[in-house]
Amino acid sequence: MGNAVKKTKIKQKPILTDESFPGKLCILPVKIRPVFPGIITPFIVQSDRYTSKIEEIYAGSGLIGLSLLQDEESGKENPQNLYDVGVIAKILKKIHLPDGGLNILVSTLARFRIHSFIRDTPMIEAKVIYISEFSSGSRSALKALMRNLFILTRELAQNNPLFTEDMKLTLVNLNEPGKMADFVGSILNLEKEEYQNILETEDVFLRLEKVIVFLKKEIELVALQQEINNKINDKLDKQQKQFFLREQLKAIQGELGAVEDRPEKKYELLLERLETLQVPAEVVQEVRREVEKLYYSDPNSADYNVIRNYLDMVHSLPWEEPLKQDIDLSFTRKVLNRDHYRLDDVKERILEFLAVKKLNPKSDGSILCLVGPPGVGKTSIARSIAEALGRKFYRFSLGGVKDEAEIKGHRRTYVGALPGKIINAFRLLKVKNPVILLDEIDKLSSGIQGDPASALLEVLDSQQNHSFRDHYLDLPFDLSKTLFIATANTTDTIPLVLADRMDIMRLSGYISEEKVQIFKKFLWKKVSKKTGIDKKNVRFDTAAVFSLADSYSREAGMRGMEKMSEKIARKLALKLVQGEALPKLVKKDTLSQYLGVPVFVPDRITQPLQPGIAIGLAWTASGGATLAIETLFIEGKEGVFLTGKLGETMNESASIAFHYVKYLLSDKEFFTNKNVHIHIPDGATPKDGPSAGITMAVAILSLAIGHKTPTGLAMTGELTLSGEVLPVGGLREKLVAAKRAGIKKIIYPTDNKAHIDEVPAYVTKGLKLFPVSNFAEVTAIVFGKTKLKSKE
Repeated sequence: MGNAVKKTKIKQKPILTDESFPGKLCILPVKIRPVFPGIITPFIVQSDRYTSKIEEIYAGSGLIGLSLLQDEESGKENPQNLYDVGVIAKILKKIHLPDGGLNILVSTLARFRIHSFIRDTPMIEAKVIYISEFSSGSRSALKALMRNLFILTRELAQNNPLFTEDMKLTLVNLNEPGKMADFVGSILNLEKEEYQNILETEDVFLRLEKVIVFLKKEIELVALQQEINNKINDKLDKQQKQFFLREQLKAIQGELGAVEDRPEKKYELLLERLETLQVPAEVVQEVRREVEKLYYSDPNSADYNVIRNYLDMVHSLPWEEPLKQDIDLSFTRKVLNRDHYRLDDVKERILEFLAVKKLNPKSDGSILCLVGPPGVGKTSIARSIAEALGRKFYRFSLGGVKDEAEIKGHRRTYVGALPGKIINAFRLLKVKNPVILLDEIDKLSSGIQGDPASALLEVLDSQQNHSFRDHYLDLPFDLSKTLFIATANTTDTIPLVLADRMDIMRLSGYISEEKVQIFKKFLWKKVSKKTGIDKKNVRFDTAAVFSLADSYSREAGMRGMEKMSEKIARKLALKLVQGEALPKLVKKDTLSQYLGVPVFVPDRITQPLQPGIAIGLAWTASGGATLAIETLFIEGKEGVFLTGKLGETMNESASIAFHYVKYLLSDKEFFTNKNVHIHIPDGATPKDGPSAGITMAVAILSLAIGHKTPTGLAMTGELTLSGEVLPVGGLREKLVAAKRAGIKKIIYPTDNKAHIDEVPAYVTKGLKLFPVSNFAEVTAIVFGKTKLKSKE
């Protein structure tokens, strides 16, 4: 068996002389902290639940139990929420309060432990066991602890003004270890659980040890507090001295005729504002340094105005944290659907982005980059996002920007230095969480003034932009709360390191059916309201809108269609002003009266009327396009002759196509003394890329065997010398262009099948798609079972 702890009984004077403690007590719940034995203290009883019972107890024995509530915030005053150990107290006096409550004065007598509860209404009543104190240490050890406790308490009393003379006198007169531990523990600044721990410790030796530990912590805390107070007082003394010196300086300047009403007060308020905000210490230090420089600068000097302009810029920036805004996804969806037709995948991606922000507002997230042809709604989507989030919107056009200072500003050492457009946006908007649109990010240029694309790296990096440094401001400014949205027509000209920091979202062009719906739901309302004829109820026939899309504005976006609509609206407005009647319905046959001869005619070249012609699909910065490839034999040296302003990659694709077709034909001498002329209209438009490889090969093969390619068939894919068909880019835009041109059958690389799955069903509807992995499959689809024999 283990060694038993030797217990030393603690002799105490009897607390009650004429009555013993009862075995049953009514328990009064105590809040905030427990009460220790041997203390006289007042209690306010506000609950009507206890008033009558306390009156009854006061008229009788006057003995009541006091026990601490475990969880005060729950508001439950039931047995389960009480600590087991409390104190018995004698009610010495009671006073009725005007609000119906009671103020009672009690004298605490001894500890008890709750054995069991008898009832909980109207007042909790319990059977209790009274705790007898003992000591696990010797009398000499107790004496040493008491002396140590006395010395430490005197040390604390010297540095703590809250210790009264009565407390000090009481401490001197205490000669019992238990009472001494209870008294010192009750005057310490502890947590509720720590007070209760002291109360529940029956072993007086251990109780003294616990109180000494808590006492030493309190002494260390008071010493630290005193040290902090001394530092603050020294700082205040220094500031007061500086204040008096400044006032004297102002008085001297006034006597000398200097300007008395100087604007330093404004910047002192700025300094106070920054000191109360959670800004980096560097910001406060730099502003304080600039304000002090301003005090000692001559108002007529150039430096004085430079400092004032800088401080005005700092003053105008929103250093405060933005107010928390709840993201309403249903409202966002409603706004996006209201302002934009279709683009379902783009809207869904935006909602996903905002959902992450809603779940974790502190997440860095990503920078959105909307890529698509002109006029498809990139800028308007950014405006809709700002409206849906309830944030301010700022558009910064990057097209043609060559100077790095446009982004990050000039250093203050230059004459006429200004901050960059990013910091200027915050100065104008006065908020820290706007939506900033970086428009045409693909059209940035490099010049002798630096590389603005590199300057944007810090702005668009969510890991770095929480401490963005503008050259003019030269202070860390937090951009992480800002939602940046970039737009581009193509990613080819965006540097890879910059594109890597953005989440690319592609917007394809619209097919004719989509343009008709957009015109009816959005565009005509906008144009008619702009020109002042919105109330005259001029409508368009569906056939007229189709003709407007196909014959007058055949592009990927809606900008050309909007221009034509405005042209019609202007003519209608002129009629209205001249008093002429407006047509109720604009029909297809009457469009030429407003717009003149159609700009586009049915594309005959997309119909292969003879061998040697194949239709390809191309991608451009303005969207997808159909590409007719014509071939013709001319006498001369064997080889290919190219026209149509083709790029280097397309020249190589033509050579690969020619040599592979030569390899396929059974007559290996067929191309001797024959030169294949390959032409791609429009001749003035530059063209490049490998995706026309199989189209060129089909055109050459069609010429060689004398078979026309089927009408309504187009293709795209890169061809290798081994006959493999490799994947290409921009497939969605190419499908849209094919549908716009009336093409029904499309050959595409098998490796692009995953990209087809991402294309919305309304785009692929009505199209017959043929995935191919090698050129043999292409020839089987185009020419059927025709044997590849050259036509002599």
